[in-house]
Amino acid sequence: MEPEEFDSDVLRQFVLAFKKGKLKPIVKSQPVPKNNKGPVKVVVGKTFDAIVMDPKNDVLIELYAPWCGHCKKLEPVYTELGKKYRNEKNLVIAKMDATANDVMSDHYKVEGFPTIYFAPRDNKNNPIKFEGGDRDLEHLSKFIEEHVTKLSRTKEEL
Repeated sequence: MEPEEFDSDVLRQFVLAFKKGKLKPIVKSQPVPKNNKGPVKVVVGKTFDAIVMDPKNDVLIELYAPWCGHCKKLEPVYTELGKKYRNEKNLVIAKMDATANDVMSDHYKVEGFPTIYFAPRDNKNNPIKFEGGDRDLEHLSKFIEEHVTKLSRTKEEL
């Protein structure tokens, strides 16, 4: 609730609208990026559903804090990961500043930074949390390849 003037009538109207289900949630969100063509897609509060919850794509999402040392160390590795899988049609490597944007699903809990989830395209409400492995290219790639719905074959495999 963000009223200009707060009084009992404004509160009453708010509660009635809430009970009738007529309120839209206020989503904390950075501006939607104008150019999102890089190897790692930038997700904001307003684009979380469109990118992360898209049933056409598997998504690896890093929820980070810009001040976090572990996140800063992960940045170049995560960019390399995005480049490695850039040509995969149905796999998105994404990141979101969880301090400046609301995570629009209760299934993606942030309990520390960075938090990394794999959201399979056929089961968005049961993301798989990356835990226990080193946050390097090898372990993140292995995690993706264990859970990805479908990877295109590379020339090396043929």
